[in-house]
Amino acid sequence: MSLRDADPSVWDMIQREETRQVEGLELIASENYTSAAIQEAAGTVLTNKYAEGYPGRRYYGGCEFVDEVETLARDRVRELFGAEHANVQPHAGSQANMAAYMSVLKPGDTILAMDLAQGGHLTHGMHLNFSGQLYNVVHYGVREDDHRIDFDQVASLAKEHKPNMIVAGASAYPREIDHSKFADIARETGAKLMVDMAHYSGLVAGKVHNNPVPVADFVTTTTHKTLRGPRSGMVLCKEEYAKDVDRTVFPGLQGGPLMHIIAAKAVCFGEALQPSFQEYAKQVVSNAKTLAETLAAGGLRLMSGGTDNHLILTDVTSIDLTGKIAEKALDQAGITVNKNMIPYDQRKPLDPSGIRIGTAALTTRGMKEDEMQQVGQWILRVMKSADNDAEIEKVRGEIQEFARNFPVPGIK
Repeated sequence: MSLRDADPSVWDMIQREETRQVEGLELIASENYTSAAIQEAAGTVLTNKYAEGYPGRRYYGGCEFVDEVETLARDRVRELFGAEHANVQPHAGSQANMAAYMSVLKPGDTILAMDLAQGGHLTHGMHLNFSGQLYNVVHYGVREDDHRIDFDQVASLAKEHKPNMIVAGASAYPREIDHSKFADIARETGAKLMVDMAHYSGLVAGKVHNNPVPVADFVTTTTHKTLRGPRSGMVLCKEEYAKDVDRTVFPGLQGGPLMHIIAAKAVCFGEALQPSFQEYAKQVVSNAKTLAETLAAGGLRLMSGGTDNHLILTDVTSIDLTGKIAEKALDQAGITVNKNMIPYDQRKPLDPSGIRIGTAALTTRGMKEDEMQQVGQWILRVMKSADNDAEIEKVRGEIQEFARNFPVPGIK
């Protein structure tokens, strides 16, 4: 029986979400569209199979074929990033980060990581997150004058606090991160280096950003952002940590892996190994630069003055809005972004000064520089008419017509 017949309520909800994705402009920096092949793999009978353990060492019978799937995923991702070891079982980026931490750290150990309020991530030591509760976390940030990572501060804090681990990577930092500088500081202070490249792993795979794998002890990532895969995570590490990471993921943190999602990851890694993916990654960055220039020309203040990657962080108070108001107005027009704190923000997280914008999803739909200029003009038009419902609805109609020319992969 089809889903439509078996559960029309759920089917209807999914149809409405499909319509939203097709008719709107997805600009959340942590979202993307998967290929039809990835969706197909994620929806297979592999979801029926329990496979606790690892290929060749399972706790259940009948794993000969899922062993092949997981081995293929591991082989492909090691080739993609030049990694010595890969664990593709983490269900999400948070579990991947937890696995890296718990492989070599004990509760109470010190971590030096980027402040959430200045671009970091919840799992980099936010006080309500497991990372902030289990570990002694010291935070570094960005310089107030240019919003770039303050490496003098990183080095000074590392010498003062002697962290067991330094964490690089961010969720709202619009510049390429110099992983070698972090590696030098880690070596000088005896710390392990973990790089969370969840946001920009697709740019690393596409060879438009520097690869942290050669210089870091651990590299974690999600697979669903710029990498364009299923919603999930993974850990890459040096061979010396392989057994510790595998033991921490299972049985330490998780039980049976999601084999249908691991199959989808294998497809994702195969796609990212193709030359066309490098062209995609280049276009993502080019699109972000074009969109940033358009927004800046329209009066928006950009954090760090622009972008090197897939995301743009803007201060909407520069046009007399708040992040909450801007997000709501743009959503009403069919433009999906998220409100976001900016460095040294004086406002609260639920109604901050900024919004975060990303170009990965629209690039997947085939949009290029000309389209980014048009999208930028719509964003400006909506935000400058945030209290004008008629104007916003007019823009929504224009966007729906525009979006029909750029099909969403995986949606017929």
